Parts: sequence; C-alpha cells; structure tokens
Amino acid sequence: MDRLQFIIAIAIILFVAFGLGWLAHWVVARFSRVSSADLGEMEALARALHDAEETRDQAIAYLQSRETELTGQLGQTEAELRSAMEGLREARAEVEELRAYIEQMAEPHG
Repeated sequence: MDRLQFIIAIAIILFVAFGLGWLAHWVVARFSRVSSADLGEMEALARALHDAEETRDQAIAYLQSRETELTGQLGQTEAELRSAMEGLREARAEVEELRAYIEQMAEPHG
C-alpha cells in the first residue's frame, strides 16, 4: 500500500465516520423532537408550578402574620396572668391580715 492509497483509505474511513455520525444525529433528532402537544403540556405544568409556588408563598406569609399575632396575644395573656397572680397574692395576704385581726379581736382580753 503506497502513500496515495493510504490517504484515500483514510479519507474514505473519515467520510464514512462522518456519514454515520450525521445519520445518528438525524435519527436522534427525529425521535427526540418535541411535539406541540408536549410543549403545551410543559407550559401547563409550568403554569401549575408557578401557581403552586404563589399559593405556597401566600400560605407562608399568612402563617407568619398569624404567628406574629398569636405571639402578641400570648404575651398579652401572660401579662394578664402575672397581673392576676399578683392580685391573688395581694388578696391572700389581705385575707391573712384580716383573719389575724379577727382572731386578735375575738380573743378575750384578759
């Protein structure tokens, strides 16, 4: 095999490889082409996903505002409870003082 035959053989091999590569590309492109129905379905899915994300964001915002509101109510309730407990403590102390006074007054002087 002389030099010219070698060059021609290499050229033929490269041409066949190019042809097979192009054919394989064409076959893959032909079978993987996205149809308009698939595009419509993808757009519908994208819209549904977008709507779901918006709904999720609204739910998160609502929950955060509700949590803030409930935290405020809890703080207010705790303050009212402390106030009531303090009032009860004072009332018990006053009752004890009155009881002691009544017992003192009920004792015979003598």
